[in-house]
Amino acid sequence: MDPVSPTSISNNHKLYFSKSELSKILNCYSIGVSNGNWKDYALNFNSNEAIFSFFKHTHASPDCILKKYKEKKKKKTLFQLFINKKNSKFEDIDKLLLSIRRSQLFIVIN
Repeated sequence: MDPVSPTSISNNHKLYFSKSELSKILNCYSIGVSNGNWKDYALNFNSNEAIFSFFKHTHASPDCILKKYKEKKKKKTLFQLFINKKNSKFEDIDKLLLSIRRSQLFIVIN
């Protein structure tokens, strides 16, 4: 039985959301929960992308998918939003979240 070397454990090169990015995403998610739009979420990570999915119901397909990925040619990190069958790319998480908040607005006529 071979022991696991510390170098093999530290060579985990998965892409993650930063603490500030995750805080902003969860803030947006909590607003959606309080409005009754979402009830569940999922996080997925691999070497090239980090994905945050918003669900209306636990067993449904995601209503909104937020993806952070590395662009291979330019070696920079971008964000992608899949919502209402639309695909949008952003260079900044704040612009992406602003787009999500705009899609959650409802006009109430009395």
